[in-house]
Amino acid sequence: MSNGRIPDEVIEAVLKHHDIVDVVGKYVHLSKQGHYMKGLCPFHSEKTPSFTVTPEKQIYYCYGCHAGGNAIHFVMEIEGFSFGEAVRQMAEEAGIPIGWEQPSAQMTQQQAEQSVLYQAYELSAKWYHHILKNMAQGRDAMNYLRSRGFTDKWIDFFQIGFAPPMWDRLAAFLEKRQFSLPLMDKGGLVTARTEGGGYYDKFRDRIIFPITDFKGRVIAFAGRAMGDAQPKYLNSPETMLFNKSRSLYNFHHARPNIRKQQSVVLFEGYVDVIKAWGAGVNNGVATMGTALTEEHANLIRKNAEQAIVCYDGDSAGQAAAFKSIPILQKANMHVKIAMMPPGIDPDEFIAAYGGDRFQHEIIDGAVPAVKFKLLYARKNFNLADSANWPQYINTAVKLIAELETPVEREHYISELAAEFRYSPESIRQQLNEERQIFLKKSHDKGQSRDNLDNSWNNVMDKKRGTGKTPTLLRAYQNAETQLLCAMMHDREVAEYVEERLGDQFNVEAHAALAAYLYAFYAQGNDPDASRYLASLQDERLERAASSILMMTMHDAVNSQVIDDYIREIKKYPQQKAIEQKREEMVRAEKSGDFLLAAQIASEIITLEKQLKLS
Repeated sequence: MSNGRIPDEVIEAVLKHHDIVDVVGKYVHLSKQGHYMKGLCPFHSEKTPSFTVTPEKQIYYCYGCHAGGNAIHFVMEIEGFSFGEAVRQMAEEAGIPIGWEQPSAQMTQQQAEQSVLYQAYELSAKWYHHILKNMAQGRDAMNYLRSRGFTDKWIDFFQIGFAPPMWDRLAAFLEKRQFSLPLMDKGGLVTARTEGGGYYDKFRDRIIFPITDFKGRVIAFAGRAMGDAQPKYLNSPETMLFNKSRSLYNFHHARPNIRKQQSVVLFEGYVDVIKAWGAGVNNGVATMGTALTEEHANLIRKNAEQAIVCYDGDSAGQAAAFKSIPILQKANMHVKIAMMPPGIDPDEFIAAYGGDRFQHEIIDGAVPAVKFKLLYARKNFNLADSANWPQYINTAVKLIAELETPVEREHYISELAAEFRYSPESIRQQLNEERQIFLKKSHDKGQSRDNLDNSWNNVMDKKRGTGKTPTLLRAYQNAETQLLCAMMHDREVAEYVEERLGDQFNVEAHAALAAYLYAFYAQGNDPDASRYLASLQDERLERAASSILMMTMHDAVNSQVIDDYIREIKKYPQQKAIEQKREEMVRAEKSGDFLLAAQIASEIITLEKQLKLS
């Protein structure tokens, strides 16, 4: 079985070479507890260890956040890699040849072009930096940066440079070093002239901020004008290396600190990030001159649980902060907003008041998202006039109604009642009404969602469950998990189940896991938890399989027990049909149609007899 373009033998060699205890141990302090190793989960905050590594099975699983998988999956999660990137890095570390099956000619050309562009960007960044630090052409830019509080230490650390005002200095520099200018045009470093032929530099007379990917490779530039030239910031165009919607400035440097603190600070500008870094805020990143996207939020969520939005204090910055809240919350992040003084940006605040005050007052003093929304909403009301109070309270109550916990809702009720001299009971009554409306809307949205977000499910299958397991499993769900556990540990059991049950699992995820397991054994593989997990193509399936693999195998699992499990699984659709018939009978009786009710009762008796015989 092949995982994308990576041969199974490469995956097997990687997993065989990298013991999961050694891989996880680089990031997590593990303590031995019987057959397991335990530690604090690196993927969510916890005080009591729930992260478990099983050396025998070469898998990990967190009972808190349900993250799970093998060594490759762990590297994917901890480093934010794709499957291929994780395998490639682990293979290189082990000295395993990484020549996957031959790519297409088109892919080979694209990979070759990317490799050249990485070299060109790295060389260009050093060239811009050299001009700023050592050439007369960069003197004014250097003086400007120092006047803004940039020290040589941070200029070197962030490799800030300067693009001279001449039209084609970089083009000539790259051409002299045998770089193809048409490719440099394609990669966003130069631009072809519309008349007369030749190329001119993309950036001229601008301070240059290199933009790197998560590995620290330069993939683009941001050029800042020193005077009144427009636009103030000019970014590289999107290329095969650079995508604005998925890139974050300073992410490479900040990522270890973001993971350690489980918090990221989002800025609007590159200068804000750098000045905040110098002030001790070493988990700050910025978007690339574009609004925050879902891709940004998902990237951040893989590394942190909390986002502090620290945008400019002007109306545009506050509006952008307001718009960022639902995007980050959709990614299941805890969101806070740093309250900048009106008209002041983070860079200006640090210059005026110092880094310590910025850290303690602005970052540490960030307010919860709902508090910011309430403050933001106040701007639409003249609250000096008490006649406008009810309208504002109506707006505020709708925002408070979205809070999950009663304690949070009660806190804001008390604040509103105290400020506007209303009784808490009246506000609470209105809140309860708005809460019901909000819950109904949320429920309706949930009910209308299809199951197509499961990558293993191409069509909606109404006969199967959602795969969400309640705390107490129903009989058929327990039978399915126990049966899958036995199948994962015993090839003969899996073959027996495939013949007698096939894909008739009631939980969608269980049916998918069984299908992958049948295919895994059909390839001649023996039971191997880590290799089986590597064959799965979906994060949720990996987590579900890891959870099942952590179950303790019962010693009494024999052919009779397996048959009992199969029987229980097959019974559930019949039991469900009987339940539905009983509901239909009750409705018929309530409507006065006793003839139909009697007919349905007869059908129920027939179904119950069939169930007893099965």
